[in-house]
Amino acid sequence: MKRVSPLFLALLVLGFFFATYNLSTMIIHYKTSSSENWDLSDPIIGMHENLKEGGDSNSKYHVALTATDAPYSQWQCRIMYYWYKKVKDMPRSDMGKFTRILHSGKPDSLMEEIPTVIVDPLPEGLDRGYIVLNRPWAFVQWLEKATIDEEYILMAEPDHVFVNPLPNLAHGDHPAGFPFFYIKPAEHEHIIRKYYPKEKGPVTDIDPIGNSPVIIRKSALEEISPTWMNVSLRMKDDPATDKAFGWVLEMYAYAVASALHGVRHILRKDFMLQPPWDLEVGKKFIIHYTYGCDYNLKGELTYGKFGEWRFDKRSYLSGPPPRNLSLPPPGVPESVVRLVKMVNEATANIPNWDTLNRG
Repeated sequence: MKRVSPLFLALLVLGFFFATYNLSTMIIHYKTSSSENWDLSDPIIGMHENLKEGGDSNSKYHVALTATDAPYSQWQCRIMYYWYKKVKDMPRSDMGKFTRILHSGKPDSLMEEIPTVIVDPLPEGLDRGYIVLNRPWAFVQWLEKATIDEEYILMAEPDHVFVNPLPNLAHGDHPAGFPFFYIKPAEHEHIIRKYYPKEKGPVTDIDPIGNSPVIIRKSALEEISPTWMNVSLRMKDDPATDKAFGWVLEMYAYAVASALHGVRHILRKDFMLQPPWDLEVGKKFIIHYTYGCDYNLKGELTYGKFGEWRFDKRSYLSGPPPRNLSLPPPGVPESVVRLVKMVNEATANIPNWDTLNRG
């Protein structure tokens, strides 16, 4: 498997330190993308009510997630891949193949279990301890080196589980994304304008999304990814931006990069649910277990305080959670109960669960 050339890494570093506010003149122009090829037409957003429910239901999408070789990332990937395999061929699913994009630069213990492509991490020190900054760089490399049969790509994350079969929610050139309540470009206009000049349009053209979950045409992602990488690096290098956006900086960078390319997303609130705040699964497609779930024995949420019953992925930084986790007490929302049952089912059926990826 080929590795990225030293010349390109040198160009990456130069692009980071000498980037200007005009992204059309950025040093890094990966493959053939350029500002002259950008589609800056006025697209459609939030239009899924007027479209058929399945979007481009005849077009398969490739499931891709970025990951590290840390035990914390590995056990989440194993659960995620288990549920991918379980729902892939169900009715209404448009799932194609699966790739774990491993940005540790070397093989790990899951190479034979999960389809994996190895890419390089950012040059040492460039991420400033913000490991998520490797995500756009990983996608740039993967899109360059991989053979991807599907026309569309789902950008997913290790802490996603597929709770219902997921159709292709994109529609033609319009990707589908999930609206995050905490991504608010208009409230940070003084920051956003450093990367999205007024001549590009109003700040409201920037969608309230991150890069995941997003279903997007492969050709569009090939254009957006280098810009997403550049904007992420520039944002991290600017103290005011870094302070304002914190751990969601890379999400803002994807939203800005998409807008710079004239891409607007169909906003699908049913794309994902996030326990404990979303109480019911219903017809939603993905459970994202990024938040800790803490409850007392009466089934009351004690968020911000360790509960008598709890499930929090951060409790398992050095190794996987045990099999057969205790179920929540009565009164806890269905979304949390469903999540724990799905984790238990996966861990019960994945071989060598307790030993393979313990740090």
